[in-house]
Amino acid sequence: MDSKTLDFVTYCISKLAQVLKMSQREVYRRLKQSGILYDYIIPSYDVLHTFGSRYLMEDLTSYMREKGVLPQ
Repeated sequence: MDSKTLDFVTYCISKLAQVLKMSQREVYRRLKQSGILYDYIIPSYDVLHTFGSRYLMEDLTSYMREKGVLPQ
């Protein structure tokens, strides 16, 4: 993973933690456990990093709900 992707992943985890009112550690655990981190965020960096922050958070939280790591 290059530094741009790592910076983006760090940003996503930090912002999701704020939005979801969870610790960054918990957000990371859920993203990793569900496969969202390595199967979606990292491989889709080229597209995802072009999204606005609000849309990105809506997309990620929606996907987390689909994967069952957040309540519906």
